[in-house]
Amino acid sequence: MSNVKLKNIQRGYPLPRGTTLLKNGVNFSLFSRNATAVTLVISYHNNNQTKANTLFFHLNPDENRTGDMWHILLQTKKQSFTYGFQIRQDGSPTQAEDRILIDPYAYSLLPRSWGNIATYGKQPCCKVDTDAFDWGDDRSLNTPLADTIIYELHLRGFTKNPNSSVTSPGTFLGLIEKIPYLKDLGITAVELMPITEFDENDIDFHNPENAERLKNFWGYSPVSFFAINSGYANDPNSALTEFKTMVRELHKAGIEVFLDMVYNHTGEGGYNGSTSSFRGIDNSIYYLLGKDGNYHNFSGCGNTFNCNHPVVRDLIKESLQYWVTEMHIDGFRFDLASILGRDQQGKVLANPPMIEIIGQDPVLRDTKMIAEAWDAAGLYQVGSFSTDSRWAEWNGRFRDDIRAFMLGKEKTVPNLATRIAGSSDLYETSGRSPLCSINFITSHDGFTLYDLVSYSEKHNGANGEANKDGDNHNLSDNCGHEGETKDQKIIDLRLRKIKTFAVLLLLSQGVPMLLAGDEFARTQHGNNNAWCQDNETSWIDWSKPEDNKDLVRFFKNCICLRKTYKIFRLERFFVNKSEANEGNAHTAIHWQYLEPGRQNWDDNCHGLAYHLQGEDKEGFHDFFIMINNSSGPLSFTPPNLTDRRRLWFTLIDTAKESPDDFIDEQHSTPLTAEQKTPTLPFSCVVLQGKPLGL
Repeated sequence: MSNVKLKNIQRGYPLPRGTTLLKNGVNFSLFSRNATAVTLVISYHNNNQTKANTLFFHLNPDENRTGDMWHILLQTKKQSFTYGFQIRQDGSPTQAEDRILIDPYAYSLLPRSWGNIATYGKQPCCKVDTDAFDWGDDRSLNTPLADTIIYELHLRGFTKNPNSSVTSPGTFLGLIEKIPYLKDLGITAVELMPITEFDENDIDFHNPENAERLKNFWGYSPVSFFAINSGYANDPNSALTEFKTMVRELHKAGIEVFLDMVYNHTGEGGYNGSTSSFRGIDNSIYYLLGKDGNYHNFSGCGNTFNCNHPVVRDLIKESLQYWVTEMHIDGFRFDLASILGRDQQGKVLANPPMIEIIGQDPVLRDTKMIAEAWDAAGLYQVGSFSTDSRWAEWNGRFRDDIRAFMLGKEKTVPNLATRIAGSSDLYETSGRSPLCSINFITSHDGFTLYDLVSYSEKHNGANGEANKDGDNHNLSDNCGHEGETKDQKIIDLRLRKIKTFAVLLLLSQGVPMLLAGDEFARTQHGNNNAWCQDNETSWIDWSKPEDNKDLVRFFKNCICLRKTYKIFRLERFFVNKSEANEGNAHTAIHWQYLEPGRQNWDDNCHGLAYHLQGEDKEGFHDFFIMINNSSGPLSFTPPNLTDRRRLWFTLIDTAKESPDDFIDEQHSTPLTAEQKTPTLPFSCVVLQGKPLGL
């Protein structure tokens, strides 16, 4: 029981939620509509005691409750304490009065190193942090979306490998040490997989080959939407400072920071999961429940967050505001974002309040918002997630259509053209632009780019689920041999395909996203669901950039080409040919097959070419791009430019070895008039038009 004198306790204030430092103490405020009793539990050390002194403050509902808010003010100068709440809900199936629950608005939790046992529910683990970080003049970069190139990475996996050559591997500080590499590559934003608190030990899968217990490596099981996972810090006690330092240093290098946020479910799982916060506080408010009281499971993880309840909407909004105002975050990717559009019965809303609130919030107005526009229950909203241009989407159609074309499938050329031009079928009718399309070939979820061309089947046995986990619809091809091979023809074909994928990704309209390591042929050895692999399967192999330096060079040059010419990153869709000829546009795209003016959209067509014309402040630009997914070579004839006293020069040929796969201007020779350009199977050739004499 509490041994604090009554004069040290006041009624407190219902708002703001969470903890607030005031001149006369600390105010605690917690929402719980269905609680019948709430106890604040405080744990701190006195006079250098080695054992914590734990105090219990039973809140009087007549004195310490306003509506659904429970609150108390402790007049204390001590801030080096942890706290939590015990809650009684009479008659509730989730009654957990013996648990010490996490405050949903806690900015920090009890620090622990990666792999250490989490003590959620067993002791007070919320902290009141008052770090005085010097941001200097740092602020969000506000890089135009048109100029954005995203690089998705796992914070720990990016530098944990012993060959990463960093002094703080697997940490925020470790990422700082890789900033020169990222800047040299040319990306403009890192998208970090979940970095809020989660329990990496909350699974019980074992690798059947060595009986090693696996970990929840990816972290898509949040315990908090505010608190940082201190296991990603070199010093867990300094997690906030290290994270802010990382953001500040990335900003200095001109690189934005996006966070992958998981608001669709929590790490508490189903009723057989661990009660750490929301379930014990107010289960029926925070989660979607059926009439039988069971959890709706639209997330595939045992529970679904009740995102469109007003209380939950406030929590999500204030969480996002915190990351933007206090942590200087530039953008968010929302995991299984379609769940944000479900009502309190799980039905899909026509105009979801949560999605509108995020899009229209004034604090978030300059923040990039990216939706994974589907959920685990089959709802697929790519192109229809929101009509608000504030929302961009992971374009799963881009991924699938590009992959299908690169398999050599029939009926893929029209879809390829649509994706290259910015996916107007998905975004134009609602008045949105190509910038609503986040284009990607690979992501954390699935094969790496190297594995996409090296494995026809997934190889997930090490995950401990008998290879039953992970997606079976990969649209991948091993190019003639499953896995590693010494066959040079297969190796060459794989490299050709990787480079062709890179061109299609980086020179298409929309916003490109690369998966970390794809630029140097990173492999997970066929594992397409490495969520539980905290080992070299998921750790970036930093010997690869040197081994595959020619491939890194190719990616860097493609990124530089995109940055140099506005025509590859337009903010609106192309107009049709007749409108372009009438002078109504500064950019145009003209499709053809083998000969200028002759198109082929037949099901059995296996090639596509297009002429890009654009004018900007730097002058007029021509590019002619040819792509072949047939089993034999195709020869394309580019349009004649002599009427404008311009010639075609070969810039890219993905079938050639470095450095001839991306040719420097001074080494390129012009094509003669109407000269045909051979394009090998699964390759891409890019020509650039230049004035005579250059």
